[in-house]
Amino acid sequence: MSSIRSFHGFSPEVSPTAYIDPAAHVIGHVAVGHDSSIWPTAVVRGDAHRIRIGERTNVQDGALLLVTHDTQYTLGGFALTIGSDVTIGHGAVLHGCTVQDASLIGMRATIMDGSLIKRHALVGAGAVVPQGRIVGEGELWLGNPARCVRLLSADEIQQIYYAARQYVKLKSQYLAPARAPVPAPTEFDRRLAVSA
Repeated sequence: MSSIRSFHGFSPEVSPTAYIDPAAHVIGHVAVGHDSSIWPTAVVRGDAHRIRIGERTNVQDGALLLVTHDTQYTLGGFALTIGSDVTIGHGAVLHGCTVQDASLIGMRATIMDGSLIKRHALVGAGAVVPQGRIVGEGELWLGNPARCVRLLSADEIQQIYYAARQYVKLKSQYLAPARAPVPAPTEFDRRLAVSA
């Protein structure tokens, strides 16, 4: 079964410069922007609403990106929107929320429905952002339930961009055609080189 598949008439729209690992699953009403990457065992499931992922964003191994459908309890449902230059750490869960540009969601962090993670924010590993919370621009949130502990330094914000750039480089290596390994020289090759 393909790692990229349609659901109820919606097919994922994936940039030709994006990388979707064969062991990831991208389903339904999903758009993935230029130079973004979805890594092994990540699930991006746009079946009950839409998911939009910007450019140069990486969704790391085992992350779950999900949405909420429209019901009497959740009027209009909750789409999932992720900006550009975002890093979604290993095993993170994002459910019907918005993550603005150049933010970082730590490993195994959870972001619930209707939450907004503003630009240059960092949600630490294992943190849980409850439904409807707003993480302010440049803030570091930790804990369960997560709370703001301080503002990020300029250097920490630059590290977020660095992480995004590194994943662009890595996905480009995965997309590059495989090169045949160069065999190690044999004793015969060495003798031939000396006699030449």
